[in-house]
Amino acid sequence: MAISVTDLTKVYGERTALSHATFSVPLGTVCGFVGPNGSGKTTTIRMLLGLISPTGGTGTVLGHNISHPEKYLPKVGAMIEGPAFYPALSGRENLRVLASLGGFDQAVVDPLLERVGLGDRGGSKFKTYSLGMKQRLGIAAALLPSPRLLVLDEPTNGLDPNGIHEVRSLIKDLAEGGTSVFVSSHLLSELEMIAEHLVMLRQGKVIFNGKTADLLSAQQPVLIARPEYSVDLPKLIEIVKASGHELTSHDGAAHILSPADWGAALNRLAFEAGITLASLTSVLPTLEETFFEMTGDSE
Repeated sequence: MAISVTDLTKVYGERTALSHATFSVPLGTVCGFVGPNGSGKTTTIRMLLGLISPTGGTGTVLGHNISHPEKYLPKVGAMIEGPAFYPALSGRENLRVLASLGGFDQAVVDPLLERVGLGDRGGSKFKTYSLGMKQRLGIAAALLPSPRLLVLDEPTNGLDPNGIHEVRSLIKDLAEGGTSVFVSSHLLSELEMIAEHLVMLRQGKVIFNGKTADLLSAQQPVLIARPEYSVDLPKLIEIVKASGHELTSHDGAAHILSPADWGAALNRLAFEAGITLASLTSVLPTLEETFFEMTGDSE
């Protein structure tokens, strides 16, 4: 496992920031770390990076106990609370300063700039970079130690759609190259595309730990039935209610909580009532919809 924690707890005075958290993150995966604001994500990340000590519980990172972070931190890269660089220095010069301070090989700087898509802007001053470029340089800095585990806290925060796409593509490439990525993000639609594994917090407690696909497939599917003629929607809703299924209606369609295989029966009932369905589709909730359902909150 890249990360494994058991009963991890952090208490500040009378406030419990994290309560008996137990989860694991397999090596070589992208793991999304999600939860409403104040659910304990940043506290957890800080404990994993040895920045604060737990009140209780145990954990390992890359097989080493979190009570001895010096044993694993040389193989962990991290970017939390946004990257900080010298504005007047170029991207390349900033990375060389960090490499010198960290005792890393200067020869990795230019390949890293290429890897994060900044090869042609390495000589430009940091203050001229777009927000997306700054985030990618921050990831490059986190990659200086050639880490086996990369921890990213809100790497797409404040980015425009193009910047988000760039960071998403970079994370996917890193994972395909064998780097484990533990990423906290508000953008659940992005995590759904890249995160094979998911850890979800609510009020300092783990409410899900496992494969993203398993979480989504366990959710109640929704049948979306759209009549050919909008005037038939009220009659279709009556048919659905009479069959004992819950539903909502919007955009001219009935959204029905039911197994996918009930679609055939609904189609038949609609036909017998003289209703032609223009479309009938079974969909699973998105990660964002599932998150709201499970946490009762939003980021």
